[in-house]
Amino acid sequence: MKKFVAFGLIAVVQLIVSSCQKGFLDKAPEEDIVIEEAFLQRRYAEAFLTDIYAGIPNEIYFTDMAEIQPFVIASDELNVPWPEKFAKLINRGSWNAFNVAGQIWKNMYEGIRKANIFLKYIELTPLDGSFTQVDKDRWIGEAVFLRAFYHFILMRIYGPVPIMDYAANLDDDFLQIKRRPLDECVSFVVSQCDEAIRLLPMQVVDSRHLGRPTAAAALALKARVLLYHASPLWNGNPDYAGFVDNEGTPLFSAAQSPDRWKIAAEANKQCIDRCEEAGYRLFRVAGNNPVANYQQLFITNHNEEVLFARNSGRDGWMERCAFPASLGGWNGWNPTQRIIDAYEMANGMAPITGYSGNGNPIINEASGYQESGYAASDDPSGRWLAGVRNMYVGRDPRFYATINFNGAGFGGRRLEFWQTGADGRGNAGRDYNTTGYLLKKFLEPSVNISRGEYSLKTWIFFRLGEFYLNYAEALNESDGPVPDVYYYVNAIRERAGMPPLPTGLSQAQMRERIRHERRIELAFETHRYFDCHRWKVAQQTESGAFQGMNVAAGTHLQDDAFYERTVFETRVFQAPTHYLFPIPQSEIDKSPGIVQNPGW
Repeated sequence: MKKFVAFGLIAVVQLIVSSCQKGFLDKAPEEDIVIEEAFLQRRYAEAFLTDIYAGIPNEIYFTDMAEIQPFVIASDELNVPWPEKFAKLINRGSWNAFNVAGQIWKNMYEGIRKANIFLKYIELTPLDGSFTQVDKDRWIGEAVFLRAFYHFILMRIYGPVPIMDYAANLDDDFLQIKRRPLDECVSFVVSQCDEAIRLLPMQVVDSRHLGRPTAAAALALKARVLLYHASPLWNGNPDYAGFVDNEGTPLFSAAQSPDRWKIAAEANKQCIDRCEEAGYRLFRVAGNNPVANYQQLFITNHNEEVLFARNSGRDGWMERCAFPASLGGWNGWNPTQRIIDAYEMANGMAPITGYSGNGNPIINEASGYQESGYAASDDPSGRWLAGVRNMYVGRDPRFYATINFNGAGFGGRRLEFWQTGADGRGNAGRDYNTTGYLLKKFLEPSVNISRGEYSLKTWIFFRLGEFYLNYAEALNESDGPVPDVYYYVNAIRERAGMPPLPTGLSQAQMRERIRHERRIELAFETHRYFDCHRWKVAQQTESGAFQGMNVAAGTHLQDDAFYERTVFETRVFQAPTHYLFPIPQSEIDKSPGIVQNPGW
């Protein structure tokens, strides 16, 4: 029996046409226009294309807004004081197929549906002197890229998903929709990227098109999906050896393929080479100040390192979450002590080599790190001020561009995170700082919340620096620590003012150094969650006791009581179940051909 089912995968053509008439296209005089007639007019076709972009996730929102982007909080990087947020359900291990947020499933398939309709009808749009075949090809390339991108956004949390590469009709049998094997999903995304690369320019040639994908974005998506495909979660994972659909089709390949690392290395090197040939570069400020190099990378919109970014507007949500109470913020984005401890000393040595059974840090005395005591004077370059705890002195320059810590200078004043301080728990109510740290990365210093003055923001999905590290990782896995591996990791470190890696590392040692470099360079950019999952180490990184400073103590900057490491939360990760999201049960109820992920 064929029946129409209202769920995220289905192309509701009638509703699309209606929304084109009454909403996005706003053409009230032509209420009875049909979709074929709409595509005969270039302005309507272009408006339809633009509407496909509505599905691009706004990952700058780490807490709930119109969509759910829980990944930074669900990793070991961040905490928030609001227990009702979906990411906190993940932290507590309290999520399931009935309460899981379903916006990603819904939003991505809506975007895919729009792209499929556009690609079906764009051939009807006539060419003229101001709309050439080159222009049409670029539009097609954008839609092809977005369709691939939306499939990848689904794959990275669900694994195998239904591939929707056609404009569904109202009389289709949607009960037959089912998940495709992961290898097919990867091949589909790669093929779509290859098509987009062929159709799109390498650079945006008109500033009006900033935010639209280029061939550089398609090269980047292809390179990242192939890196994921080579990684342990997706490459012969024994946890999924028996995972089949309702017809017995395996959804994961049981055989591990080392060649995937070589394929990933080649794709990431191609991305780097073609992007650099087109003028993309690692971003640097005039004067090459390492703190500013990193800080300004995320503030200077559409700079020469950015391969694809989402325009995110000026709504102020991000600043309010990250700013301290004394400057009008909500104290809400709180880095964990784990990420603080991960930043190397400026000399390239790890300050902490591990933790004892009671959670106390094992300090690397040779590094020069001191857990106690206070700085006697200001840093000449302004990275720290006199009186701050020594644990914040002499760290990787990226630390000072990323973390606001107790006593740091910010917004024209010194931050006071101790209990009775202006930014402390005693003066904050529900919106209190839970760890003694606030996220500084992404913040424009000129923002003034009290006057409603916010920055125009973008969220970077792909930047060249990521692909330096992607290539180094894949090449190390395929060939070991050959010279190119050192070159590309050291290029990232040099831009950040850090010394090069020591020579003579083994493959395993290089693997750990690359993973650490990703943790620091890509911090809070949504990578950490997916990196730890694809490496299959999330049961270590996302579980156990999480610490911060003792925010319930302290009456002044140098009150030792505040700097006592204190557990704020114990997190739960159940392996292997939590490596993939559950598909919302409501979607499976509507389409029984879709099988649930293992363990859910």
